[in-house]
Amino acid sequence: MDGVNAGGELLALVNDVVGVSVGFRGLFKQDCTDLVRRIALLTHLFEEIRDFGAALRPLDVSTSSASPLTCLPEVANALQAAKRLLSVAGNFCSSAFSDGAAKKITFQFHCVTWKLEKALGNLPCELFEISEEVREQVELVRAQLRRATERYGPLSSKVVSRAPSLPLDREIHPQKSGNRLNGSFHVENFGNMNPEAKAMMEIVSKCNDSHSIKDQIVPESGRLSNSPASAEAHPSNEIDGEKGDKSATKSLEEIKKPDSVVIPNDYLCPISLELMRDPVIVATGQTYERSYIQRWIDCGNLTCPKTQLELQNLTLTPNYALRSLITQWCIKNNIEQPTGLVNGRIKKSDGTFRDVSGDIAAIEVLVRKLSSRSIEDRRAAVTEIRSLSKRSTDNRILIAEAGAIPALVNLLTADDVVTQENAVTSILNLSIYENNKGLIMLAGAIPSVVQVLRSGSMEARENAAATLFSLSVADENKIIIGASGAMPALVELLQNGSTRGKKDAATALFNLCIYQGNKSRAVKAGIITALSNMLTDLNNCMVDEALTILSVLSSHHEAKISVVKASVIPVLIDILRTDLPRNKENATAILLSLCKRDNENLACISRLGAVVPLTDLAKSGTERAKRKATSLLEHLQRLQQL
Repeated sequence: MDGVNAGGELLALVNDVVGVSVGFRGLFKQDCTDLVRRIALLTHLFEEIRDFGAALRPLDVSTSSASPLTCLPEVANALQAAKRLLSVAGNFCSSAFSDGAAKKITFQFHCVTWKLEKALGNLPCELFEISEEVREQVELVRAQLRRATERYGPLSSKVVSRAPSLPLDREIHPQKSGNRLNGSFHVENFGNMNPEAKAMMEIVSKCNDSHSIKDQIVPESGRLSNSPASAEAHPSNEIDGEKGDKSATKSLEEIKKPDSVVIPNDYLCPISLELMRDPVIVATGQTYERSYIQRWIDCGNLTCPKTQLELQNLTLTPNYALRSLITQWCIKNNIEQPTGLVNGRIKKSDGTFRDVSGDIAAIEVLVRKLSSRSIEDRRAAVTEIRSLSKRSTDNRILIAEAGAIPALVNLLTADDVVTQENAVTSILNLSIYENNKGLIMLAGAIPSVVQVLRSGSMEARENAAATLFSLSVADENKIIIGASGAMPALVELLQNGSTRGKKDAATALFNLCIYQGNKSRAVKAGIITALSNMLTDLNNCMVDEALTILSVLSSHHEAKISVVKASVIPVLIDILRTDLPRNKENATAILLSLCKRDNENLACISRLGAVVPLTDLAKSGTERAKRKATSLLEHLQRLQQL
């Protein structure tokens, strides 16, 4: 199987699967829809594999026993199994089939999901020269498939290896004749899909939902995990079912997930079909999860995704009533993560409880003083809260439980410099405890933190940047922070801040730029110029940070153009010759991203004498540097053969 044919066949399989998606109904509608959505997101991956194959000479494939093409049949088998399953399950009707048939289909969904995730995991993306953007998308699809597999339950790999190849259409027979499933479906090319539907798929793929509750079924025991830390806030330094004949009426959820709860449809975002955490209302009156609708708007869409009506304005209004209902529902169904505080006692790591009723009383007094009319009282209270929030995770829990976060957010706009500095640092310290991140976001802290970042004292700006980094650990927060206007302020701090401020800004920018939509914002804010200056400043000790951020940005089209215009390529080649091993590694990775499918940039690095240092790196660099240098040398060799 050569690369062009392999990529083309995989693309054809994806298009077939997407075509099968027309008219899903019945018991397994949601399972079918989810599987198709995930497979459709692999289109760009297979396009790049096809392009990679086109760039290979026949000798490249035939002489290499370790050719990356050898792993593609596994992916093709998984996609074919998915196509067969969808053709059967797409119109499954519970009244026409036995309970056993439904269980078989559920089992097949489990097997196909497991097999597809494993096949994607075995793909050597680096050998296929897959771009960073597409790799991020593949990792997201794999994460979604893993969560779906966990939702179905444990499974033996030996069983999985046999199950997807079973002839599904022969296994499932109607109880009565005259109700055979029709295996013929209209096949529609993915490229001809409704543009807004394609855009929606892209949004759901790019909005990282690693902290959201996936799909419409949530195990009752499902909880988010803690990640407590102890140091003050300087992230750059840390961080089988009932008996009886009920098969015709038994629900799919009862068949598949006897210990699960069904999320009410009104609590699900129409875009992501996931439980909403921060519901907002758009101009048409429809409610969406903030991060998803913000991404929709950021992509240039000016219509309501659900109604297709034009949005008269782009205001997103918090739906507090729905948020309260969702919160109550989560508590009732034991889904929300517990705070660890029960009846004045806090749970310790060894499982025992410590009485903190005295601490609670003292903290509540401090929190009340945060809203005092006296400037001195407010200043003293916020200074003490800063100190307490630095000391321990228990204090961070108690301070948040006492309602301090909204009051601290209000103090971010205080005229008193000391009060503002202590307020932003307190919020930073509180954000170290994972549960508090959501409370800080719900309090609407981001606009005020960004304002501090723009115009506060240098200490306040440093800690505002560190706060944005801490909060951006949750992927949905990356979207909100990026849309808040934070990028220009962070770039300004990166250019003109103190040494610590620059490092905090660099850390925040790196984390925010992992989200694709923020890369364009960073480029427009002038980040490439700032990074270029950092690379050429002999007194600058942040070459490592600059290269790390560039390695994230270099696969983005706008960033590529800006890097070339800023004459960064010669600087990168100099780094290949003289700098530290880690910096040489990052410089090579950046050059490879810049030169992929760009003969002009390839010719440029050839003229600048990159071959010699690249050859040295391919022999004696770090393992990653060796791979990147070897790949870049192969590109240069192909260019000479043209």
